[in-house]
Amino acid sequence: MKAQLDVQDVALAIAERFSALDTVTAVVLAGSRTVATTDASSDYDLYVYATEEIDPEARRELALAFADCLEIDNRFWEPGDEWRDSATGLHVDIMYRSPEWIEAQLTRVLEQNEASVGYSTCFWYNVRVSRILFDREGWFRNLQARADVPYPEALRRAIVAKNWPILRNTFSSYVYQLTSAVDRNDRVSINHRIAALLASYFDILCAVNRLPHPGEKRLVQFAQRNCLRLPEGMLVQLDAVLTAAGGNSDAVLPSAHALLDGLEALLREEGLV
Repeated sequence: MKAQLDVQDVALAIAERFSALDTVTAVVLAGSRTVATTDASSDYDLYVYATEEIDPEARRELALAFADCLEIDNRFWEPGDEWRDSATGLHVDIMYRSPEWIEAQLTRVLEQNEASVGYSTCFWYNVRVSRILFDREGWFRNLQARADVPYPEALRRAIVAKNWPILRNTFSSYVYQLTSAVDRNDRVSINHRIAALLASYFDILCAVNRLPHPGEKRLVQFAQRNCLRLPEGMLVQLDAVLTAAGGNSDAVLPSAHALLDGLEALLREEGLV
C-alpha cells in the first residue's frame, strides 16, 4: 500500500510542477496504473497536454527535482522525457501532446469512423482510462465526456474491413508474405510478419467486442477478462503461432491459418464478413 501511495504522491507532485506553466492545459496519469494491471516492473505514464511545446531546458529543471538519472526530449515516438524517480525507484515516462491533436484522434475514430492497420482505437482507450491530475479549465474532463460513448457500429465494421483482408485474403496479406518468408527460411521476416498479423488480429477482436483497444501490452489477459466473444481455441492457437515463430518454420503457416480460421468463424457468426 505504501508503494502505491508513493506513486500517486509523486505523480501529483509532478503534475503540480507542470501546472505552474501557463501553456499546460492538463496533466493525466494513464497506462497500467489506471486499470489495475500493474506489476513490479510497471512504470507510470504521464501525459502533459500543452498549447505550446515546453522548452526542454525547463523540462530538465523540472525533472531534476525528482531524479538524477534522466533523458530529456526523446523523440523516438511521441515527444517525451523519461527518468527514474528517486523516491520510488520507478520509471517515469512523460509524453507531450497538444489538445488539438488528441481531439483530432477522437474525431477520426468516433465521428469519421476511420480504421488503422492495427491499434485503431488506442487513443480513444487512453483518454477513457486516464486519471486527471491537473485540468486547468475542465478541458480534459470534457474530453473524457466526449469519449464516454458507445462503440460506433460503423467504426466496428470499418476496422474489420481494413484489417481482415490484410490478414490472408490479398497479395498484400501477412499470410502471403509469411509464405515467402518461410520459403526463404527468413526468421527475421517471419517474426516481423507474425507481429503485424497479431496486431490486426487483436484490433479486429477488440472491434468485434466493441472494446477500445488497450495497446500492445497484456492483450491476451485483456481479451480473456473483457471479451464476451472469443474465437474457439484462441489460446491454444496463439501459443502455436508464437511457438512456431520462435523456431519451427514448418509450423508457421498451418498455425497461422488455424488462428485465422477461428477468427473468421467468429466474424461470420457476427455477420462481419
